[in-house]
Amino acid sequence: MNKYIIKVNGTPYEVEVEEVGGGRPVAVSSNPRASKPGHTASARLAQPQAGKPGDVAAPMPGTVLKLKVNLGDEVKKGQVLLILEAMKMENEIVAPADGKVTVLTVEAGKSVTAGELMASIA
Repeated sequence: MNKYIIKVNGTPYEVEVEEVGGGRPVAVSSNPRASKPGHTASARLAQPQAGKPGDVAAPMPGTVLKLKVNLGDEVKKGQVLLILEAMKMENEIVAPADGKVTVLTVEAGKSVTAGELMASIA
């Protein structure tokens, strides 16, 4: 098990990472080092692939708080598509590529599971 310090919006978090089958690291615990009462961090997360390059899957289970785009909108790589609340943190889910939103399977208030397809950019 390896320990790392990761900064999210300037707040350092100490995390322990254990390597499991396939060599893919999985976070097993995290503790904020310098947390402030009532503070929530917003982080950009790497998007897992749901089948094709423009697919955007939920990186973890959570609840969609807010959609920032609509079906048919043109987006740029890195543009925020939606806000996903997971583990009491608001996470910005971003477009993996430039293109048009061709699939949008979520709405505000919907719960998603890890790996569930939320949108597709073509």
